[in-house]
Amino acid sequence: MTALLALVRKDLILYVNDKRALLLHLLMPVVLAAFFGSLFGGASSERTSKIDVGLVLLDQSASGQKIAAGLKADDALRIVELSELEAQQRVRAGKLPVAVVIPAGFGTAADGALFGGPKGERPELPLYYDPSQSTVLAMVKGLLTQHVMQTTSAAMMGSAGAATTAKYLDQLHASRRTDPEAAQLSDFLTGVKKFQDQRLAAEAGKPAAQESGGMTVPYTTRDEALSSGPKYNGYAHSFAGMGVQFILFMGIDLGIGVLTARRLGIWGRLLAAPVSLATVLLARAVSGTVIALGLICALFACAALIFKVQIGSLPGFLGIALCFSLMTAAFGLFIAAFGKTPEAARGIAVFATLIMVMLGGAWVPSFVFPEWVQQATLVVPTRWAIDGFDAVTWRGLGLDGALLPMAVQLGFAVVFGGLAIYKFLRDQARG
Repeated sequence: MTALLALVRKDLILYVNDKRALLLHLLMPVVLAAFFGSLFGGASSERTSKIDVGLVLLDQSASGQKIAAGLKADDALRIVELSELEAQQRVRAGKLPVAVVIPAGFGTAADGALFGGPKGERPELPLYYDPSQSTVLAMVKGLLTQHVMQTTSAAMMGSAGAATTAKYLDQLHASRRTDPEAAQLSDFLTGVKKFQDQRLAAEAGKPAAQESGGMTVPYTTRDEALSSGPKYNGYAHSFAGMGVQFILFMGIDLGIGVLTARRLGIWGRLLAAPVSLATVLLARAVSGTVIALGLICALFACAALIFKVQIGSLPGFLGIALCFSLMTAAFGLFIAAFGKTPEAARGIAVFATLIMVMLGGAWVPSFVFPEWVQQATLVVPTRWAIDGFDAVTWRGLGLDGALLPMAVQLGFAVVFGGLAIYKFLRDQARG
């Protein structure tokens, strides 16, 4: 027991004295987690950013001006008026996600096309967009539809649309005998025309009355974020992802350290001492677990103090952290057992780790993956570690939500550790 404690103490002292390792495994994940957390939405109290949209207003009609005013007043948009050339240049350079062009005569043409008409007669709204921002394009198109419909319907239902309605009726009268739909639309527009004529008569000789508001979206939404624990905080997920990534790098360093010791003959001299191979391996596993556990606790302490990340279940968090630390230590021993040289083992291990953290959702949350990828990543240990940390922080699922991720992490620890011990024992028997 004394030898075990001495070996563990030795490993811990060497690690703490290695400033490069501390910088890599503690400071770097904090910096990267802060960056990714801001991309994921940051703290729940932060306001959602507006969408930058370029506006090219070529239509000086009343309808065109009202559409532009509606877009500028929309809380979800930040409108920048530009010339068409400037809009194209900014979108092409990636400085604007979307630019909307309201061409000359659009308002009048849209009023005339409200109730149908040949497709070729419907006006077009050119939209320039960054190919990488297709999601933003869909959002802008939805908001644009709302403002155009409200303005156009207000113009048509008011007295100002009387001339357009009369023009439509003339066209429909010629085709109502052969087209039943034209007859029905003609009856509808006849009623609209009577309403418009009444408004014209009532407004004669009086100041301009306030125009009809037009058609609007017939509902509002009440957005309510739900979770079992604290409010959503994007930094919680980013600290889990970056913590898992860089602590696994620490596990790689643990394994590379054993390979380096083998090359220098230190490993052989250590085994020649009155210390069993089991004691040496156990000491490595314990020291690796302690270092990984200390790092993950330090990272989340920074997350809690600086970025207001809340831990919904402390027992669940400590359980996930401990199981992940054991898996990391076993992963390091696995690298040490099967690696042939430090250089070759480092390259392969870093590549494998990056694949694991990518598929595990460290960089991008796993729920945005396609369904088949989400199912495939269930065999990746990092997926369970990150999902476990998410469960016990902002999801607030408690210890019950952590039990399955803990069990899976322990299973991977047994697999990695068992294979490593088997390889070490076989090499010792041969040597």
